[in-house]
Amino acid sequence: MKPVIGIIPLFDEEKDSIWMVPGYMDGIRRAGAVPMILPLVCDQADLRQIKSMCSGYLFTGGHDVDPSLYGEEKTGLCGPACMERDRLEQNVFRMAWEDHKAVLGICRGLQLINVLMGGTLFQDLPSEFQGTCCIEHHMKPPYSRVCHQVELVQGGPLCKLLGRNSMGVNSYHHQGIKKLAPGLKATAVAEDGLVEGIYAPDREYIQAVQWHPEFMSPGDADAGKIFRSFIEGSKGHA
Repeated sequence: MKPVIGIIPLFDEEKDSIWMVPGYMDGIRRAGAVPMILPLVCDQADLRQIKSMCSGYLFTGGHDVDPSLYGEEKTGLCGPACMERDRLEQNVFRMAWEDHKAVLGICRGLQLINVLMGGTLFQDLPSEFQGTCCIEHHMKPPYSRVCHQVELVQGGPLCKLLGRNSMGVNSYHHQGIKKLAPGLKATAVAEDGLVEGIYAPDREYIQAVQWHPEFMSPGDADAGKIFRSFIEGSKGHA
């Protein structure tokens, strides 16, 4: 049987509705797994059933992470948070950690994993982050094109997976990692010094990227390899 991947939903405040970027679902499906959108609000019985069904979890992009989760007051340039989503992700990540199940984070997902493991974030990159050079982190559409380069850390899982030392990525975020959490290591660093890829070396598969492989075309080799490595990491953990 194919592994089932639980996907964190996005939330639309105006419509009071959850939704999903098709590329997340398509990337999981093309990589050989069954995508399943999780409910935004779960009780303990729901979580136990999700735990029994899912071999891995995809932490998606979306709202800003509540700064209180990393011990800071919210600044004026921090975007809106979603308390229900923050709570769901805390519970799901705890389950994944306890059960040694695979986790892939994308954009906010990278930031959330860093926070839950003890790291902090820049609440607004343009006003807080002084990089070594000026690159665009919040690109305009289309999002399927390369916006800037990242250096892949030698010996890290992304460098090994892709077989080279750098790659072009898209970029659509205004927050980023300030302090990397204990227990995490960088796998990719942008030209301006911002950490844009992470993994937990002591776990079978906890990895995350700041860019958006789900927005790349179905034929994009790098995006496909990232999704397939995640699904391979999830096998045998149902």
